[in-house]
Amino acid sequence: MRIGIDVGGTNTDAVLMDGSDLLGSTKTPTTRDVTSGIVTAIERLLDRPDARALTAVMIGTTHFTNAIIERRRLAHTAVVRLGLPATQSVEPFEDWPDDLRDAIGADAYLLHGGNEFDGREISPLDEDQLVATVQELVRAGVEAVAVAAVFSPIAPQMEQRAAEIITREAPELALTLSHEIGRLGLLERENAAAINAALRGLAAATVESFRRSLAELAIGAPLYLTQNDGTLMSSEAAERYPVLTFASGPTNSMRGAAFLSGLDHALVLDVGGTSSDIGALVNGFPRESALSATFADVRTNFRMPDLLSFGLGGGSIVHADTIGPESVGYEITQRGLIFGGDVLTATDIAVAAEMADIGDASRVASLDRELVGVYVALMQRRIEDSLDRMKLGKRPEPVIVVGGGSILVGESFAGISDVVRPRNFAVANAVGAAIAQISGDADHIFALAQFTRAEALDHARRLATERAREAGAEPETIRIVEIEDLPVAYMESSMLRVRAKAVGELMTAAPHARTEG
Repeated sequence: MRIGIDVGGTNTDAVLMDGSDLLGSTKTPTTRDVTSGIVTAIERLLDRPDARALTAVMIGTTHFTNAIIERRRLAHTAVVRLGLPATQSVEPFEDWPDDLRDAIGADAYLLHGGNEFDGREISPLDEDQLVATVQELVRAGVEAVAVAAVFSPIAPQMEQRAAEIITREAPELALTLSHEIGRLGLLERENAAAINAALRGLAAATVESFRRSLAELAIGAPLYLTQNDGTLMSSEAAERYPVLTFASGPTNSMRGAAFLSGLDHALVLDVGGTSSDIGALVNGFPRESALSATFADVRTNFRMPDLLSFGLGGGSIVHADTIGPESVGYEITQRGLIFGGDVLTATDIAVAAEMADIGDASRVASLDRELVGVYVALMQRRIEDSLDRMKLGKRPEPVIVVGGGSILVGESFAGISDVVRPRNFAVANAVGAAIAQISGDADHIFALAQFTRAEALDHARRLATERAREAGAEPETIRIVEIEDLPVAYMESSMLRVRAKAVGELMTAAPHARTEG
């Protein structure tokens, strides 16, 4: 039995599931501190006679995303780049917004080290130089360090040796190694590692607050956080890699949409209280973006789902000639017209158009019918255009509609073969968290002088499978859900980049009985 929780900008949704059966669900306004809203949602679910034995609690949270966007609770962070005498033309943090640089301190050090694409050293790691740098970091009050070596995803040994030295000299520093976070592309990988490092202190405090909350609720089941690829990581891993939770909300919704609808290949439209997200399912998992992800105006290359977001949700404020992107958010039940407020929202329009039956419809009965039709057409057109942008071909595709704000969505769209609204669509995000699996990834470059293509693919499959098993997946359930190979351009010899992803069911121990407090 599992509890799945997803924290959105407007609501915190939670479900209690026993295998594939949904036993209960709840939706509560997201609180400013986030944690108290999670506790409230869990308490509501636990007020049931069938909620006695839990095997796991899964949480999808916006804590870390919000911290970067709002520039708060970030650690004083430094980047140590291993690449001299190369890599001097663009320094670390060069493309960061000034306010984000100020928020984390953004100290930068360039040291000797790094490798070529084939693993050859650019220059040896100067360990004495690194020790002196660590001493300087401590004197400067640095709290977190990101280490980025040239081509470390291919040859991680130099980053790993640097980590040993830093930990030995200053064990209090929170450390992030770039090859564990990002992919090929030094600057983007370095940026991703720096963001992760800046969040390490907050991640430790947040996860500990979750653990305390579960303990106070007499829950002894293990805690997991959802990742942005639609799978889980342990609470201990979340403390080390908080950046991997970015965009986990939309991916939870997509996984929930696949589970509730039974469709593995479809578009997913998730309409919340503030905004909408559109993604595509491939083999039941979110299609991954092939582009470098820009987050908080910083280019990164850690994995991100291929999403299109736009400012239309149930709480979107209606203006004279448009709807949104401003929203009343979680205050919709106080400020929306149908709930006794004085703000005209997209939900009010949906009720006035008889697309939904919630609140007090008499409060919008006086709205001009022609104007209501204009606003409905505007929402329809915005959704239709966004769906069309996410399609990869001209053939009509089905769309699964989920989220509490999906009352705004019509029954048909141009280019869409079917509009599917599965049962329990309003809590698909929490369902996605509850049924999430464990994953393992491999991303390597192979020299075709040493490996055939088939051998390279097989090696990547085995590595991804082993990493899924190590992360806690039940071995018998592990399967490969994604594999791709691409020739590496502009190399003297033939090189092949192979990426593989394996997923499996969470290996759970015996259920943890909930004790009476």
